[in-house]
Amino acid sequence: MRTARIVLDWLRACIAAFQFLTRLPIPVQINYTNLVFRRSVVFYPLAGCVIGLLLVLAGQGLSLFLPAMPAAVLLLGLWVILTGGLHLDGLMDTADGILSHRPREQMLEIMKDSRVGAMGVIVAVLHLLLKFSLLYTMLEINKKDGGGDGFFLLAIVPIWSRWFMTAAIQGWPYARKESGLGSFFQGVSRGHVLISFLVALLTTTIVLGLTHISLATAIWPVLLCFAGCTFITGWLMATYISRKLGGLTGDTYGALNELLEAVLLLGVVIFATQ
Repeated sequence: MRTARIVLDWLRACIAAFQFLTRLPIPVQINYTNLVFRRSVVFYPLAGCVIGLLLVLAGQGLSLFLPAMPAAVLLLGLWVILTGGLHLDGLMDTADGILSHRPREQMLEIMKDSRVGAMGVIVAVLHLLLKFSLLYTMLEINKKDGGGDGFFLLAIVPIWSRWFMTAAIQGWPYARKESGLGSFFQGVSRGHVLISFLVALLTTTIVLGLTHISLATAIWPVLLCFAGCTFITGWLMATYISRKLGGLTGDTYGALNELLEAVLLLGVVIFATQ
């Protein structure tokens, strides 16, 4: 009985992760307690894996009927739709606050404003243009390779960007004195981050296993590259934002995810074009 209850509790946490991070239709009612929020972070890489695989399948399908440029636009649109623009909204709010160059408290107030400012729009446009150009390049390479395995690396990008969200929640203090969405995750432990990391490793291995990449020669280097690049780049970004705001918020978690997706996607393209 106790084992069944534990399994159900973790299943609820998994469903919560998908309902929070994606717009996939999961018609299950969850009581969103702080405990559920904390446990859900363990499954963030799994949610990222599903998003990534859907993007790969969509990209392969679009490539059959469309040139690379319109296919890249539609694929980027699907990427935003799958997340409901949640992380993009966080990026815009974070940009509005930090790039205002105001005192810390004013930055946090600006980020709370539901209206988007000029800096948020500028950063969002540049960010989406970068992601579009990278997706376009990957689709072009995919067409030349006749649907090669390299395109599957796209599926790994959302895995690691969402793993770092878990690390950021645990590794940096919460910036706001009052409660906000990000405050629900306070109490995430190093154990949660470690389990989430193992989930990221497992899902990455599964994705690579769908390709013809040799287990002996390529999987571990790919794993180490993604994990290392995510940790180093994410740590630098989170440290910079935390010094500006005195910690992180729900908006900055989303901003970190978006920026890491762009950085990891850039790394994939650089690797693929060598």
